[in-house]
Amino acid sequence: MIVLTPTAVVAQSNQSPSVVLPTVIVTAQKNASDVREVPASVTPVTAQTIRDAGLLNLTETGVFAPNTVFTEFTARKISNARFRGIGSSPANPAITTYIDGVPQLNSITSNVELIDVDQIEFVRGPQSPLFGRNTLGGIVNVTSARPNMSRWTGSVMAPIGSHGLFDVRGNISGPLGDKAAIGLAAGKQQRDGYTQNSVTGNDVDFRDGTFAKAQVMLLPNANWEGRLIYAHERNRDGDYALGDLNAIRRAPFRVQRNLEGFTNRDINNTTFNLRGTGLNLAIDSTTGFISWNTEDRTDLDYSPVPLAVRNNVEDATQFTQQIRISSPDNAPLRLGSAMLEWQAGIEYFNQQYHQDAVNTLSAFVLSPQINFPVALHSPQSDIETGGIGLFGRATISLNDRADVTAGLRFDHESSDAHLNTFMVPAIAPANVVAAGQRFNDISPQFAFSYTFRPDQMAYVSAARGYKAGGFNPAAPPRSEAYGEEHAWHIEGGVKARAAGGRVAASAAVFYINWDDLQLNVPNRFAPGQFYISNVGRARSRGIELDVTARPQPNFDVFASVGLTSARFAGGTMSGGVAVGGNELPFTPDYTATLGAQFTRSVTSAISGFLRGEVVMSGAFPYDDANSQSQDAYSLVNIRAGARHKRLFGELWIRNAFDTRYVPIAIPYPGFAPSGFIGENGRPRTFGISIGTSF
Repeated sequence: MIVLTPTAVVAQSNQSPSVVLPTVIVTAQKNASDVREVPASVTPVTAQTIRDAGLLNLTETGVFAPNTVFTEFTARKISNARFRGIGSSPANPAITTYIDGVPQLNSITSNVELIDVDQIEFVRGPQSPLFGRNTLGGIVNVTSARPNMSRWTGSVMAPIGSHGLFDVRGNISGPLGDKAAIGLAAGKQQRDGYTQNSVTGNDVDFRDGTFAKAQVMLLPNANWEGRLIYAHERNRDGDYALGDLNAIRRAPFRVQRNLEGFTNRDINNTTFNLRGTGLNLAIDSTTGFISWNTEDRTDLDYSPVPLAVRNNVEDATQFTQQIRISSPDNAPLRLGSAMLEWQAGIEYFNQQYHQDAVNTLSAFVLSPQINFPVALHSPQSDIETGGIGLFGRATISLNDRADVTAGLRFDHESSDAHLNTFMVPAIAPANVVAAGQRFNDISPQFAFSYTFRPDQMAYVSAARGYKAGGFNPAAPPRSEAYGEEHAWHIEGGVKARAAGGRVAASAAVFYINWDDLQLNVPNRFAPGQFYISNVGRARSRGIELDVTARPQPNFDVFASVGLTSARFAGGTMSGGVAVGGNELPFTPDYTATLGAQFTRSVTSAISGFLRGEVVMSGAFPYDDANSQSQDAYSLVNIRAGARHKRLFGELWIRNAFDTRYVPIAIPYPGFAPSGFIGENGRPRTFGISIGTSF
């Protein structure tokens, strides 16, 4: 157990007793609960943190959660969350993002701009017993701000900065009578690229996006609430900033290519939430419709020689429906001297995915004997996936101190695919696959927590997570299908408050043992493409620590630290090569964020503030063979400004010391001299933000 003493981080006992950290309510386990009472590792990023840190999109919030990494390209469509070494393909994520209760089954739709967002929760550990498929490592839970039922409020914010950054985003909400309210939010963002094409002198990775959200909330009476939320995002961005790994390390933010492409993305997300509460029962219904499409064109050889070009078009539609019944929040069922909190539900989903990716190879690239261009469709695919899940979970409070939790979920899933890989002209036979798979899975969960005092709780948990199997749109022959992945997680932790509520801390240790590990491996027949393969077994263990403190009313301190050791188990093979004992890709041996914010009144109406953060990442390999890696690095972010009741202005700088690092690189034999291509991490950026609120 961690023991926190007031003298460690706070002022002496004459400090005002009114200085306390606010209570944070999370829905990490579907029911609303105080984060201190949840027997799991949960890091909430509140609307206040989003504002104070100037966070603009979802992946920027990950630095506040220990052992959390987003592997992402400059193209917004490719963003893959990893917890504790667990991650996989964007098309089959191991950590699923939920937006207002709707799962984003393909991570192409998960990295969205933050408008009208109330809170983001990083829930680490297997959530399959409650959430089902693709939550083996955890979930990222995003909730939109509720429209204001009492008065009209709104805000406008405009960050303007280096590299031609111009961003404006605003929101307004208010009542429509005494039983309804609406909320509207919208934004526009543009910036120049960070990376210059030495061949043309143009920047290649610019961004241009628009985004909007509208919602209507109805409260017909005290027992029922309905919310209809529609969100849209449109991105018209530049090309990938990929280049040979050794070359971009020697000359950062410089690439050479004869073609400058683009990456486009459109997302439409409609959600309907309905909740009713009675004396002994609550019912929730969440309905989600998602449609998205992307189109990208890039110089596939990433060189000034016209060797290969890739045109890729993807689109999908998704429908999800969940109905859940439970004991009302804060109103458990009495069973003699014990109390019972329970929930049960059914969930259905269907997703239809289409892709046509064409790699056009110039004459003589495939062979000295082939003196004409060849278009390789890899793939032309249609995949339909559907499933149904039944879940239940109960927590019995044996007394005022001990809670026992048990949960179980059954999932049935089917996947049908029609995959066609062929060449034009047809210089080789086409590879056509028409097949289906069916899966059944059971995910159990057990937890025990004990409250030593009202401000100290310890817990242990064990849960089995699973990640669905399915089909790769493109893969080498006989590798089109892949199976499920399973993992047992064992975790123990403590959560505590000290110094009269001025310090909050949580700590956890974990061990993960998983089988049939799904790994994203390069397709040797299609440059720049990957497919999922079940490579074997792996182990991960580590420690996590979250601390926040408010020693004075105008001073906040925060820290998160995570240590992870994740390795392939002995005998594991990947691509025919033994990788047992190697580290899992993109898993830093540590992550840490340390920061503080100080606020001081300048006049009776104006307050000034200063905020600083140090974000640290340990070393990690890029591939399963551990042949290339990124060394440890750290980034410093600083913000300072002033706030009036209705106006604010601030100066900001990110990556203040212009640290050079390559957060993502992938194996690329053939075209890349080093065998890898990668992208530089964000350089130093700076600017101002101004805004108003009412």
